[in-house]
Amino acid sequence: MGLVRLRIKEFADKEGWTIKEVSERSGVPYGTVKTYARWPERSTVDLTALKKLAQAFDVLLEDLFEVVEQ
Repeated sequence: MGLVRLRIKEFADKEGWTIKEVSERSGVPYGTVKTYARWPERSTVDLTALKKLAQAFDVLLEDLFEVVEQ
């Protein structure tokens, strides 16, 4: 199983958005966004949530994460 690093906080900072604003703009629950932003290295993620976040940031899904461990 691989480990990925989510770039949620990076994109939020770039847009000047708070985590709450990211949640509101994406429709992803605040708790989920907050967890992803606080602990970006994950072994499991909700792909539906990532798709919504990518749409909110207007980026490709692949841009939201990077594989850090295989």
